[in-house]
Amino acid sequence: MDIHLAGSRPTKRAPKEYFTGTVLQDPIIASAMTPARVVATRVAFEPGARTAWHTHPLGQTLYVLSGVGRAQTKGGPVREIRPGDTVWIPPGEKHWHGASPNNAMTHIAMQESLDGTHVTWMEHVTDEEYSAAVSR
Repeated sequence: MDIHLAGSRPTKRAPKEYFTGTVLQDPIIASAMTPARVVATRVAFEPGARTAWHTHPLGQTLYVLSGVGRAQTKGGPVREIRPGDTVWIPPGEKHWHGASPNNAMTHIAMQESLDGTHVTWMEHVTDEEYSAAVSR
């Protein structure tokens, strides 16, 4: 059994190559020991901050902790997400997620690695894509 005490692993600023705006990440499970393959991170987005488009080989689950956020699958509507919402993104589905323009949002992101890879990053979400009409 390993116990990582609160505050023992530093918060990291998410890389600009994969995120727009200020995004802070706290590892929950940075890398699982084989045969486990789950990765989990607490991600805090400032207003307007978001991921780039990306996919996950085995899918992703988001659990919203606080704030008001947005999520979109390529070609689908921009959806609003709020505390207590659970979002399932199927394997290989191109998507993005982040905060709303006027509110921060924090979620836990959980995904599994396949052959050592848990995410494939793509292009940044444009301001036009991000600002599309929102549905709940």
